[in-house]
Amino acid sequence: MPETPAPADSMPPLITLPLFWPVAMVAGMEKAKADLALRNLEFIQEDIKIHGGLKPKLASPNVVRLDLRTMALRDYGRPGGIPTLVNAPFAGHRAEIADYHKGQSLVETLLANGVGHVALTDWKSATDDMKDFNIDNYLEELIVAIDDLGGRVNLVGLCQGGWSSAMVAARFPDKVNALVLAGSPIDADAGDGPIKRLAHDTPLSAYEDLVKLGGGLMRGQIMLAGWKNMHPEKHYAAEALDLYQHMDDPAYKERVEVFDSWYEDPLDLPGRWYLQAIRELFKENRLAKGEFVGLGRRLNLKAIVCPLYLLAGESDDITTKEQVFAAENLVGTPKGRIEKKLVPGGHIGLFMGSRTLKETWPTIAQWLTHSGSA
Repeated sequence: MPETPAPADSMPPLITLPLFWPVAMVAGMEKAKADLALRNLEFIQEDIKIHGGLKPKLASPNVVRLDLRTMALRDYGRPGGIPTLVNAPFAGHRAEIADYHKGQSLVETLLANGVGHVALTDWKSATDDMKDFNIDNYLEELIVAIDDLGGRVNLVGLCQGGWSSAMVAARFPDKVNALVLAGSPIDADAGDGPIKRLAHDTPLSAYEDLVKLGGGLMRGQIMLAGWKNMHPEKHYAAEALDLYQHMDDPAYKERVEVFDSWYEDPLDLPGRWYLQAIRELFKENRLAKGEFVGLGRRLNLKAIVCPLYLLAGESDDITTKEQVFAAENLVGTPKGRIEKKLVPGGHIGLFMGSRTLKETWPTIAQWLTHSGSA
């Protein structure tokens, strides 16, 4: 009499039978390959999205007060008192540097610490018909913005927005109630940073070739490649590896997407403006020497007599602390009305870093209110 077959649920699983070990191993390997392929595809899609597929957006509610050729003037807070105009850099990256993310925004910090009315220069990417715009064109519209705000402002210049802010304060001292220069290269020859060496060691013809390559514009993507090449190990290896290792972390991916939507979307600059800045400001250092002609007059920084706050980063390799703090001895503001602050960290952290926004900018906001902004 034949044996009764064992019930199916009592049969040992195939993985326990030596005969089937190779089959199970191959099946496991195929699943691992499929999982790896899926992860690689997700990584590629995410990498494409953050390198050009995302568009930055300002974090705080605002209205466009003026829509000018070179910028949109954005309004925050409530009217009253002397407005504080944050002059974002026109140097490749967008104005989100000043209003980056909720809980990590310079504009938000100023509003939360007593500055009731904030405006922001949201500079536009240059189009082909703007290739011959020069520094005067941008100063003119900065003056228009100040006049529309009432004709007198507290001016906060960030990075390259600092030297144009200093130009305005020197050209029209009565329009600036107080001046903050944060990470701003006022004396381009001070210190020994890599940007200074690059400006002096690279012939002007090389910059002219880059503008020709851009059809008369200095293309943002060319500048972005240059910034990344200052720290290639970080931008071309470490960042990609970190993203790959955190593909299963939504919070990490969100932080990367917010940052790269800003960092990977640079502005194009007018070629004439760019070459003028390279030659007259960074090679010849005309502003610090009192030789720069802005809006028809030679600008003397000694004409700046308003309260002045200088903010620099200890490890800033874009604008060294010496380039910022040199302004103390170039302006006409009495030493007793000049504040200086050196904070840990690099360049971007001056405007977007959580630590500096929490520990330093509230003090600057209070300094602005005491200078007459509220």
